[in-house]
Amino acid sequence: MPEAPHVITAATAPAKPRRPAPPALVIFGIGWLMLMLAVALLADILSPYAYTALDLRNRLSPPILLGGTWLHPLGTDELGRDVLSRLIYSIRTSLLIAFGATIIGAAVGTSLGFLAAHFRGVIEQAVLALVDFSASLPFLILALAVLAFFGNSLVLLVCLLGLHAWERYARIARGLALAAGAQGYAAAVRGLGASPWRIYGRHVLPNIASTLIVSMTLAFPEVILLESGLSFLGLGVQPPETSLGSMVGYGREYLTRAPWILLTPAIVIVLTTLSVSLIGDWLRDGLDPTLR
Repeated sequence: MPEAPHVITAATAPAKPRRPAPPALVIFGIGWLMLMLAVALLADILSPYAYTALDLRNRLSPPILLGGTWLHPLGTDELGRDVLSRLIYSIRTSLLIAFGATIIGAAVGTSLGFLAAHFRGVIEQAVLALVDFSASLPFLILALAVLAFFGNSLVLLVCLLGLHAWERYARIARGLALAAGAQGYAAAVRGLGASPWRIYGRHVLPNIASTLIVSMTLAFPEVILLESGLSFLGLGVQPPETSLGSMVGYGREYLTRAPWILLTPAIVIVLTTLSVSLIGDWLRDGLDPTLR
């Protein structure tokens, strides 16, 4: 007699492989980044003082850990400005610059990469030449020249930092778009009459999103460090505005007398860049289909 067909039920169906829980370092990175985002969004509420408020009676007051008082938990600078308040507003400014510059760089690079992959020929060669020129030009020297010539403004700084590493996105987008065309699904959608906007926006982009996201997580800490370096040199965020980099640059003059002015924002920069890098590695492993 023929055997009865084997029916797969919910009880007998093989269990789907579960993604392993993120390690402790990734959990720390996610928690730290969420904390920084919360501080940036609630800066006006969390800050005990205005970041420009002076307290001349408590100049160079040490933090609590070094014998200070709860009036200024992280100490003050030589003008009596509260380090905690300045740190909170600096986090908001630095994250705003980093997020804005990263999104601009990803959008410009991905668009040019798709443009080169779609039109090929002269347009592709022009984009590749522009990519090679941008990669060969030291970005820090270009930034110093532009900011020294056009002056300092927050909008200009964000747009300038947005041009950092755009060629990385352009190369990735072009290469993966060409690979998508070779796989056939892009040509099949094109054969059905879909427009280039629909092909690249609805079909190609979702398939390469994991690689672009990882590239963005790698570029994000680079932008924070670049902004810190420019502010350290006095060409970034200008007073009375404050950022993590400007706090480090300002505190270097008091490193021996009041090291907390420099060390506090420096620690935040290190932990933030480390957290974003850890999250980027975890996302790369989680979004890579070959590792599933």
